[in-house]
Amino acid sequence: MSPVALPSNTVSVLHGRLDIRVEQRTLWPPQQGYAQVAVLATGLCGSDLHYFAHGRNGDFALQSPLVLGHEAAGVVTAVGPGVKGLAVGTRVAIEAGIMCNNCKFCTSGNYNLCVNMRFCSSAKTFPHLDGTLQTYMNHPAHLLHPLPEACSFDDGALAEPLSVLLHASRRAQVSRGQTVLVFGVGAIGLLACSVAKSKGASRVVAIDINKARLDFATSNGIADATFCLPIADKAQTSEEALSRAKDSIQSALAKFGAADGFDVAFECTGAEPCIQMSVHAATVGGKVMLIGMGSRNVLLPLSAAALREVDIQGSFRYAHTYPEALALLASGTLGSVKKLITHRFELHDTRDAFELLARGKDDEGRMVIKVVVGPNKNTIVHPLR
Repeated sequence: MSPVALPSNTVSVLHGRLDIRVEQRTLWPPQQGYAQVAVLATGLCGSDLHYFAHGRNGDFALQSPLVLGHEAAGVVTAVGPGVKGLAVGTRVAIEAGIMCNNCKFCTSGNYNLCVNMRFCSSAKTFPHLDGTLQTYMNHPAHLLHPLPEACSFDDGALAEPLSVLLHASRRAQVSRGQTVLVFGVGAIGLLACSVAKSKGASRVVAIDINKARLDFATSNGIADATFCLPIADKAQTSEEALSRAKDSIQSALAKFGAADGFDVAFECTGAEPCIQMSVHAATVGGKVMLIGMGSRNVLLPLSAAALREVDIQGSFRYAHTYPEALALLASGTLGSVKKLITHRFELHDTRDAFELLARGKDDEGRMVIKVVVGPNKNTIVHPLR
């Protein structure tokens, strides 16, 4: 017997560069092992913005219409056959990556590196897997994490970017008493500062070119001190670029009173000059954690890293982080992270949300950090049985 379609689903669909359309699609009941979720909050991130602005994110180009969004939370409205421990009405955070559970990475617990991973809102695989900018979505039940009572839907959406930093901090083995420097104070960088503090870092400082964001970090107790990098013309030679990076970070370290560097440097910009600086920012035996996705090929001062035994590590998404992320958000120990959400839009205004995120300031001149898209006000969210 064929499944019976449910009422139509309002969906925000990217058809190409700058081409987002709100459409109605057929809504099907969840299949075996899946649950249906009414999506009530989706945070927009940098990868979403790249798809919107350029029709691609790095090497991954749009090949067919795609629903963006992967930082999300909502309410379970239906469960498919075989689903246990998840009931209609449960508030959940949505973990967006669907792993195969068969490859060597999945069986070893490193499912973020799954060779068959399908990730909501990513064009890496084809057919693409639609993301969370829709009123309802069906998703594997084991990737829906119940929200603690103290967590809002906004908190549930923040659990995804927070997971990125929890995974990175585990790889860097951030521990009590260490000093941490963060490059970039967008949403990811601000979360990096917050996670470092939650791990007991004795000092957390940040570097950026945006003074307003740096002021936000210090005024809200997210960073202990900051340094605003002056904007300079692009270096003409590789030697000049490396020399500038070393000089720039030495100026910052002098201001911080940390001439020997920091135990851990989180690089959250992906910009080549910052990656170069991060090597010099780490102390002898320190670590550089590469989180930002930007420059594809980077010139590095490798001799400086090798001679001082600075470890340069990569970090990709996350694995087994959602329970810790939600517990942290519920505990209130992350300080002012909820202030990262600065603007909200309804689903049918998704295009406006992306345009605002691209500008970085609203019409009143207020800074944009994290934009959340929710359902339309006239959407009736009810259990679908």
